[in-house]
Amino acid sequence: MALEINDRIVIPFEGEEHLFEVKYIFEPDDSEHSYVVVVPVGEPEDDEDEVEAFAFRFVEHGDGDDDLELFAIETEEEWDMIEEMLETVQDLEA
Repeated sequence: MALEINDRIVIPFEGEEHLFEVKYIFEPDDSEHSYVVVVPVGEPEDDEDEVEAFAFRFVEHGDGDDDLELFAIETEEEWDMIEEMLETVQDLEA
């Protein structure tokens, strides 16, 4: 399964499965990692309400539905890069 924008993925958390929609995928030039930003499905999306977003580093191992592996963002540098990317996207969409 090649991960794409608007794909829906299930992420297990604390014994429950949660459905998310892929909003952004990016592979920085200065990094060997790929990143994805997802939002919970069913959350309202309008200018007044902020939608909670989650970011992960990811690796795809093949084309199957279970071939996506997500990793928590662990370093301050990764968080800074993700925040900068999201700010840039928001500026472009404004």
